[in-house]
Amino acid sequence: MTRVDPIRAGAPVTPGRPEAIVIGAGLGGLASAMRLGAKGYAVTVIDRLDRHGGRGSSITQDGHRFDLGPTIVTVPQVYEKLWAACGRDFHQDVDLRPLDPFYEIRWPDGTVFTARQSTKAMEAEVARLSPADVRGYRQFLKDAERRYLVGFEGMVAEPMHRIWDTVKVLPTFGVLRADQSILTLAKKRVKNPYLRMALSFHPLFIGGDPRNVTSMYALVSHLEKEFGVHYAMGGVQAIADAMAKVVRAQGGMIRLGQTVDEILIRDNAAEGVRLAGGEVLRAPLVVSNADAGHTYSRLLRKAPRKRWSDAKLKRAKWSMGLFVWYFGTRGTKGKWADVGHHTIVSGPRYEGLLRDIFHNGRLSDDMSLYVHRPSVTDPGVAPEDGDTFYALSPVPHLGFAGGTDWAQEAERYKAKVAAVLEKLIPGFRDHLTTEVVFTPETFRDRYLSPLGAGFSLEPRILQSAWFRPHNISEEARGLYLVGAGTHPGAGVPGVVSSAEVLSKLVPDAATVTEGMPLPMAAE
Repeated sequence: MTRVDPIRAGAPVTPGRPEAIVIGAGLGGLASAMRLGAKGYAVTVIDRLDRHGGRGSSITQDGHRFDLGPTIVTVPQVYEKLWAACGRDFHQDVDLRPLDPFYEIRWPDGTVFTARQSTKAMEAEVARLSPADVRGYRQFLKDAERRYLVGFEGMVAEPMHRIWDTVKVLPTFGVLRADQSILTLAKKRVKNPYLRMALSFHPLFIGGDPRNVTSMYALVSHLEKEFGVHYAMGGVQAIADAMAKVVRAQGGMIRLGQTVDEILIRDNAAEGVRLAGGEVLRAPLVVSNADAGHTYSRLLRKAPRKRWSDAKLKRAKWSMGLFVWYFGTRGTKGKWADVGHHTIVSGPRYEGLLRDIFHNGRLSDDMSLYVHRPSVTDPGVAPEDGDTFYALSPVPHLGFAGGTDWAQEAERYKAKVAAVLEKLIPGFRDHLTTEVVFTPETFRDRYLSPLGAGFSLEPRILQSAWFRPHNISEEARGLYLVGAGTHPGAGVPGVVSSAEVLSKLVPDAATVTEGMPLPMAAE
């Protein structure tokens, strides 16, 4: 069913405002619409789903709200800056709660590592597991801070469409050994295999193989320590809904349940979009929050492409797929008291499992799981006597030869996940009331994600910064890209920051005159 929100309801409309179209009401698209609205554009957002938020949206079923994608909030200042650019206060619109501990990691032999914000508490955890590694852990924190200053403070919200923007940081990258992987850095600093995993697994949450992703991603450890880990009451869906509310208050329009089939290009410039039903919407400024691969291979299929050809996209390295089991329980309030909001259940293998997922394309019998239990923080996600969970397992994407047929495998794999979960939440299957399962095929069909990849292009060093699809397209004037597949990359802070990059590339509406060409990346 198509939903069309009132056109610019509740806000004054200035005649002659330049039009802008945003494809996708995910977090990157909504943040872009907010930024463009603040710059004076009349914005129309189009999304094929029936909720705001894209991969950060939710499904409500049988009294349970399932957050479909991201579950934590790090670096709250990216939201604060976004809201401030629109003359608003983020904390007036969203109820953000700090979490401490952040999460637990559990291994099959009973070993547990609890991540917290306090450096003293973290050093105590390290000392409990491996006293000889405390010194190395302290050095790792210094490594993380240095990489944060260069990679986050210096690059995340800055345009990277000119090769010089990347070249000028290469000497610093060389000093920091950005050519080494995050796992290699962890191995240099600590000897305990559990600690090596605990310090290097974070890139998995943005689709990267810790064996290949640059050591610059050690900066996540600094982000956690410096800014904490938070949860938005109502989930990330609440953030998306608040963003949509700002867009409407600015006079923007959001059209849900409609699919963009093509970006229209004439004389090497964007001139609007065509919807799947045939309707044409005209605008000289088009922002795509669709996956960068889908944007170039499908939405620009009729336009000549100089850089992001089908052949180049086929050679790209894509992030892994995801198997996610969302389920609700009844009669479990107070059960499993030792299981908190976020738990990582590590399998018996680490590097071997990564090799199967990213290199061999093999669905392994063993697995590691991220288990989300928001009902311990947010009672509204479940009925009064119940719990809401999701269990996420990284799996190969759909691009491997002889890959997984999920229509045949989903139930078998779910049974394997259940066997692992029984060790964490014993007896949970006796209390199940409702469930939803996402496989890489769901990501392909629901989010139009190439190969069903969970996080677009893998964030390898040669698929980052200038090497990643640019925020300002090389293929057409007036076309811009935001979201996980472009700079700065996947993860909610990166996706929201891509809209800040956009705002630095798009001229203020007041300076745009009819017929004036917008820039493109080559200029």
